[in-house]
Amino acid sequence: MDDPKRLYECLLDYCSSTQTIARLSIGLVWTVCQSQPYQTLNSGLAMTPFMPTRTLRWPGTLTGKALKEVGKWIMEWEPYQATVGMAAVNCSINAGPIPDGELLEVKPGAANLTVFEHFLPRLRDKKVVVVGHYPGIEQYVEQYGWRVLERAPQPGDYPDPACEYLLPEADWVFISASSIPNKTFPRLAELSSGAKTVLMGPSVPWMPEMYHFGIDYLAGAEVVDADALFRTAAEGGGVRIFETGVRYKVVALGEENSLAWLKKSIAETYDNKERLTQTMEQWYLKGNSSRFPQYADLHDANTRLSRLDSAYKTLWDARRQ
Repeated sequence: MDDPKRLYECLLDYCSSTQTIARLSIGLVWTVCQSQPYQTLNSGLAMTPFMPTRTLRWPGTLTGKALKEVGKWIMEWEPYQATVGMAAVNCSINAGPIPDGELLEVKPGAANLTVFEHFLPRLRDKKVVVVGHYPGIEQYVEQYGWRVLERAPQPGDYPDPACEYLLPEADWVFISASSIPNKTFPRLAELSSGAKTVLMGPSVPWMPEMYHFGIDYLAGAEVVDADALFRTAAEGGGVRIFETGVRYKVVALGEENSLAWLKKSIAETYDNKERLTQTMEQWYLKGNSSRFPQYADLHDANTRLSRLDSAYKTLWDARRQ
């Protein structure tokens, strides 16, 4: 497994877009960032922090800013800033193709349990740890002895520090993707290295490299109606987004799937780099002496291509051992 802390560098590679934010909403449950480079809205989600605040310093200033600029906030420790950064990163990622996977049926009133129901046949007699208290999770705790880690523990939950003891012994671990912006992901992934791991929730970034960081399955949201998603989240919607704007999808990150996904990402990034290189050559052939306007985009494409190549080689070498 690669150093989980490098995940944040990888996220920034994906958020190198100069596309600008068309609109952003920090809803009661979900923060939604959207860009509109052409006719189609691209959307990115992240879970809004539970702690309310009146001291945000940027309201009214984010529309029109580059995703690349706001995406850097994923590195910040202030919860709302990091959440907006996560939404911007996911918006940039979702501008590209989402991988093929298994679509999940969301039952009315049980959206929180959809992912668990999908994996349930594989979890019989297994030691299961869930990071985050999902409404309704109690039934699995009572029936199967699952353990739940929660920052604000409810009756029957384990507090955060118990992760040091529970995760190394687990067979399966379900990790909320909100652990990425709150910076607990690296340690959770490290402690779960001996288990099958599922990164879940609408905040999931669709990246094949997650396999390098110890994740076996992505269970995230695919946007099907950007306008409905934005309205529902802005009006305080929680699980209702699964009835209006998104659907659950599970993608297995085994070696073959991740290699194929990485290969496709490399091809797309290479094509983009070549297009920018040709455009730059034409720019200077026309006699322009100032720096090529998209030089930063070309630099980012080269950086991302290098890291994608490294990720592919690492996985390829591991498969041959």
